[in-house]
Amino acid sequence: MRVSTLDQKGQRQLDGLVLDRGFTDKASGRDTDRPQLTELLRFARDDDTVVVHGMDRLARNLDDLRALVQRLTRKGVRV
Repeated sequence: MRVSTLDQKGQRQLDGLVLDRGFTDKASGRDTDRPQLTELLRFARDDDTVVVHGMDRLARNLDDLRALVQRLTRKGVRV
């Protein structure tokens, strides 16, 4: 999950989902310092599935989205 401000809640992004592990950054989408995204990229492994509420919660723009999805799928992760 990514929420843009500290007072926003991300729970609606997970409504009805049961997850093994969650990663939440509280940062603007244009912010490249996203420690939980870095941790997700390190943690995700073959046969995992990354679930995001919307692609705008994962990436800053289309090029960033392509790079992130390619990085994950090369590791055998489904997005």
